Amino acid sequence: MLARRYLLLDPLARGGMSVIWRAFDQSLHRMIAVKVLTASLHADLDERVSVRSEARAAARFIHPDSIEIYDYGETVTTSGGVAAYVVMPLLDGTPLGERIEAGPLPWPEAAAIALRLARVLMAGHARGLVHRDVTAENVLLTADGPKLLDFGIAAWAGDPDDGRGTPPYVAPERLLGAPTHPAVDVYALGVLLHTMITGRTPYPETTWEEIEAARRTSPPPRAPGVPNAVASLCRRCLAHRPEDRPTAAEIVKALGSALGAATLGRHVRRGLTVAGSAAIALSVLLWFQQTGLRQPERAAEPARSPAAKLLASSPAVSSPPAASSVEQAVAEFQTVLEAKTPCGATDADVVLDLKQVLRATVTPQGPYESGTAGLRQKLTDRLREGRLEPSCLSELQARLDDIDIALERN
Repeated sequence: MLARRYLLLDPLARGGMSVIWRAFDQSLHRMIAVKVLTASLHADLDERVSVRSEARAAARFIHPDSIEIYDYGETVTTSGGVAAYVVMPLLDGTPLGERIEAGPLPWPEAAAIALRLARVLMAGHARGLVHRDVTAENVLLTADGPKLLDFGIAAWAGDPDDGRGTPPYVAPERLLGAPTHPAVDVYALGVLLHTMITGRTPYPETTWEEIEAARRTSPPPRAPGVPNAVASLCRRCLAHRPEDRPTAAEIVKALGSALGAATLGRHVRRGLTVAGSAAIALSVLLWFQQTGLRQPERAAEPARSPAAKLLASSPAVSSPPAASSVEQAVAEFQTVLEAKTPCGATDADVVLDLKQVLRATVTPQGPYESGTAGLRQKLTDRLREGRLEPSCLSELQARLDDIDIALERN
């Protein structure tokens, strides 16, 4: 029992720094998750003050793909030490680590997960918060997409390093005692992306001692079987020097472009297949006409050209588009754009501009030709101009992902 309120039931996950418990809040009568740090804060008053400050800052950080912080406290352990704990919602989902254990993820799925996580990090870094423990165990795959756990014990950029973290994901500069910097999250995200694609971490070391003993001088390994843009981005995230790594915002842009290009490529290939089928059908029609063969009589129908009739009956083009799912995704984009949270501070002219670009995007000459890349660029431009909040940008980009998925099914 913690704070005479939170009844710990059973452990859900264990990491190098903490244990997550399924628990029951006896005051509000609801199921929750409680993360208890395993390191004791008993001997260091400054450390306790720092952890408490970080938890308060993280509690003010609200993002759709990050877990909300309900409460923070400190408890006396069975060994007489003092450990911090964080109370969070209990969500249904699968830890990303379990998903990876089942085998590597297709690169578009891995890139889409990394993209959502990069948006969370971008928003956190904009507030001066550094996560410090971006790992497969701290990502939960839910029906609403991946959620990043453990922002409850973050750190301010520039704080001294305190040795927290999971060894395979620890950036090299942390071994030298460098101050906390957003680049450590970028390195960890690079490790995670490589792990999702290949099923294993880029380096074999799994303990602090092994990492400290390793002498890495060669360039980071390249993830195989992925587009060059994704492989290059992953290697840049794993760069030995923090100044050589991209920012979270640059990762968002690069992965969005890579996924958009992949979607466009699939639409182009599909279009070529349809065009090829239509050409074959037209050739067959001309052959029938030249040989004098006739098709069976049909009931009268509106006059159409022979080519139009064959195109209409061709299996390659006869299935109707999944308009409802596309329309639903577009409607959700508009709903987020017009909502008070998180886009309430957006200028009315920006909202109107984005709606106009969205309408142009979802025409037959829109995503079927260029995907949502133009609208994504428009969002990025508005963020750079200071006319769009990072949390609003992140949520709108998530809705664009849904539009691309709906179009892919089309």
